[in-house]
Amino acid sequence: MQAVWIEEFGPVESADVKDVPIPEPGPGEVLVRVGAAGVNFPDVLVIEGNYQVRPPLPFSPGKELSGEVERIGEGVTSVQPGDRVAALVEYGAFAGYAIVSASHCFQIPGEMPYTDAAALGLSYQTAYFALMERAGFKEGERVLVNGAAGGVGLATVQLVKALGGVVYAGVINEEQARVAKDYGADHIIDLMDAPVRDRLRDQVRQASDGQGVDIVIDPVGGDIFEASLRALDWCGRLVVIGFAAGEIPTVRANYLLVKNISVSGLQWSDYRDRQPGKMAAAQRHMYELYRSGKIKPHAEVIEPLTEFKRLLNLVKQGQIRGKAVLTMAQG
Repeated sequence: MQAVWIEEFGPVESADVKDVPIPEPGPGEVLVRVGAAGVNFPDVLVIEGNYQVRPPLPFSPGKELSGEVERIGEGVTSVQPGDRVAALVEYGAFAGYAIVSASHCFQIPGEMPYTDAAALGLSYQTAYFALMERAGFKEGERVLVNGAAGGVGLATVQLVKALGGVVYAGVINEEQARVAKDYGADHIIDLMDAPVRDRLRDQVRQASDGQGVDIVIDPVGGDIFEASLRALDWCGRLVVIGFAAGEIPTVRANYLLVKNISVSGLQWSDYRDRQPGKMAAAQRHMYELYRSGKIKPHAEVIEPLTEFKRLLNLVKQGQIRGKAVLTMAQG
């Protein structure tokens, strides 16, 4: 099979597509013939050796995929050969075939194309757990989504709207604002011009009749993090999901005390490994929202596996609105 193959950690340009043997599923595992794989910023970190989990060399990167079950390992009863599935893995999705734990497979709706199934994976799971598990979102709440046109950001925008909330979309240019509006954002918050410390809070207060937001979902970090804390209403909740700005912020505890604010973090893969039942329930809920037309993955760029370097670099540079997806030859 063809696979993006990493023999040493390093820049994306050092990776290549190679012919490698098709793996065999072990007990509790499934061999999936990959139809499509989503591309995410953590994939870049994994290839560079900068991610918190380093796969054993050599390996194929990629954390989300969709395709058809080819073979099953001993003891697997939840799926059968021929089933159309999506799966979330630590690595291995950028290949013609991938080994997946059966507990990490989801049977996808019959009408869903593989590109949508791959795109409705890691970003949406991250957004869902940030909102529902960590922030305790309730219908009608106001949510500031920083990086709103990115993969997790746009997924969060859609989920908030689908679940009855009000979206304040944090963006840095008109194109991002347009995409966020197209996917349901109620208010646009300009994060571009410095100093953002007061501007962000002032924009949120103006749009919320002086109240602030109930929840902030923040994949950005840096100055945006502190400014977002100041935009929270009483008993507001901020969930940290990343540091795209490159700067890991610190929390000024007086903000938390004065307004009863809480700050939490989300490491989604821990839920995948520790509580796969919750992950499966979240995915079923999102498939229901998909079937009802309330959410739709925004796969802006869809390219064959050979274009993986270009797509990874676009994601790294923040030039993808929503998702980038790689497709595999199915022949």
